[in-house]
Amino acid sequence: MSYSTNSSADALPVESSRSATSWGPIVGGAVAATGVTLILLLLGSGVGLTMVSPWSGESMSATTVGMTAAIWLVVVQWLSAALGGYLTGRLRTKWAAVHTDEVFFRDTAHGFLSWALATIFVAGFLASSLTSLAGAGASAVGTAATVAGTTAGASAAASAQGTPDLSTAYFTDALLRPERVSADARNDDAAASAQISRILLQGAAAGSVPDSDKAYIASIVAARTGLSEADARSRVDTVLKQVDDAKTAAKAAADKARKAAATIALIGAISLLVGAFISATAAAIGGRQRDDEEDLLGRDLAHRRI
Repeated sequence: MSYSTNSSADALPVESSRSATSWGPIVGGAVAATGVTLILLLLGSGVGLTMVSPWSGESMSATTVGMTAAIWLVVVQWLSAALGGYLTGRLRTKWAAVHTDEVFFRDTAHGFLSWALATIFVAGFLASSLTSLAGAGASAVGTAATVAGTTAGASAAASAQGTPDLSTAYFTDALLRPERVSADARNDDAAASAQISRILLQGAAAGSVPDSDKAYIASIVAARTGLSEADARSRVDTVLKQVDDAKTAAKAAADKARKAAATIALIGAISLLVGAFISATAAAIGGRQRDDEEDLLGRDLAHRRI
């Protein structure tokens, strides 16, 4: 006696016609997270402005302000991610005939999608704000370029007439400053000033001033100021050291800014990753609470019917 079974029908999987992705709760959670982010950012900006003062001694250091801003951005990211993820999990409808592990995965996936959508919203808002600032900056740069062109033309004309360039005028004046200023002092140092300016510019481009140029500058300084050769050379070395110190300070500031930017980028990336994890976890918690409330309500209704 044989039995026949419809093996082809038994092998067909039961597939739901409903998508596992609920975009309504995802969009709702993302909108809530974006709104909370903007509110907290404005609050942080207002508090941060109170930390900065134009009066000396009443403002916090730039390092303190920067660290406080970085910490606040991390807090904003985590709070908004937690709220958006929780709302996403709590607002979705219950999935019937779905395994508990699959429910957990869907909730975490919904929380992650909500976080990603909110991040895109905030990035778009910040990008539009930065675009507006960039437009204003471009206008300012254009104005500055026009002024710089006018200044460059005036500087070129002044150089042709033997007047020192403005970028080295201070150091040239320091080199040619007389030991004693008399009432009948005459301004006959135009040619020497122009020549020393060119030497300083060349030294700045090359990275250092050769010893021969230093000796020549010292001879000019000695002739123009009445100093001895040793005192003139000492003055030259002092001024050149000031120039080198200024260059070193500028390089140190640029390197410090580079390191700060790298640190902020790393902190931002880590904060976003943690925010994604928090959003997914909060969505799982919200979904589980929603299902527990649904089951509790179902048991209460069944008990009342009995």
